[in-house]
Amino acid sequence: MIIKNKADLADNDVTDFSIYQDRRQFMKTAAGVGIVAATGLPITQVNAKGVISPYSTDEKLTDYKDITSYCNFYEFGTGKSDPAKNAHTLITSPWTVTVEGECEKPGKYNLEDLLKPVSIEERIYRFRCVEGWSMVIPWMGFPLADLIKRMQPTSKAKYVYFETLHDTKQMPGQKRAVLDWPYTEGLRMDEAMNPLTLMGTGIYGKDLLNQNGAPLRLVVPWKYGFKNIKSIVKIRFAETQPVNSWQKANKHEYGFFSNVNPEVSHPRWSQRKERRIGQFRKIKTQKFNGYGEQVASLYKGMDLKKFY
Repeated sequence: MIIKNKADLADNDVTDFSIYQDRRQFMKTAAGVGIVAATGLPITQVNAKGVISPYSTDEKLTDYKDITSYCNFYEFGTGKSDPAKNAHTLITSPWTVTVEGECEKPGKYNLEDLLKPVSIEERIYRFRCVEGWSMVIPWMGFPLADLIKRMQPTSKAKYVYFETLHDTKQMPGQKRAVLDWPYTEGLRMDEAMNPLTLMGTGIYGKDLLNQNGAPLRLVVPWKYGFKNIKSIVKIRFAETQPVNSWQKANKHEYGFFSNVNPEVSHPRWSQRKERRIGQFRKIKTQKFNGYGEQVASLYKGMDLKKFY
């Protein structure tokens, strides 16, 4: 896996949208020939539906430079430009992920072994963050459900817990007590098994850059950005609901579910509108980020102002 830092990117490293569309069509045509995708896995592992997810949006994609230069990743600094400047210290190969808890297949897995049996899809998700800005990103990755099924969770497993690498040498932002490190997140099992929930490995047909959560991160497109934990080193199947990092920091402002919901304001700002990166005018925020048809049933009967 080749990881480039922002400073190493030349103009011809940034994929134009029209070129990227052509590439995706090429990948569809090439499926079954054994050509290797940007993830390092054979395209023959793409499922029968092809590389384009049925949940993709036709909205204009956010520019690659914006996605990789305007980031939240407090492990490398609290400024939006800090991760792109500082994340070169992260070593992403070799990389291991520990699986533990209520499952039949616990263990310490090399990333390559963890990825081999899963199906790979390219997906395009609208990705919104709690600060009021949003992006449209063409993700590379695979359904989290594929990984969960491999680990064979027991009937006691009601939640899935995730943990980011904790290493102050590689992640200098962890030297400051901005949060209670390591960064942690969690999903209810039915959320984790939803086909929209993705384990991300790349964007725009390229491996994830360090500042975007290399080499493995969570993508849950109907939730606010902080739920999308980056640089994952641990997955635990749990019987009880885990407490995520932002809950620990301020439980009155950040809840466990954190679904995109314009009807529930953050205590310090409205969430009815958002600003798309690259656009000046704000747009209306859609409930569940526009994915209500796929996920609203998960929260049937719940008071989403109470369970925010």
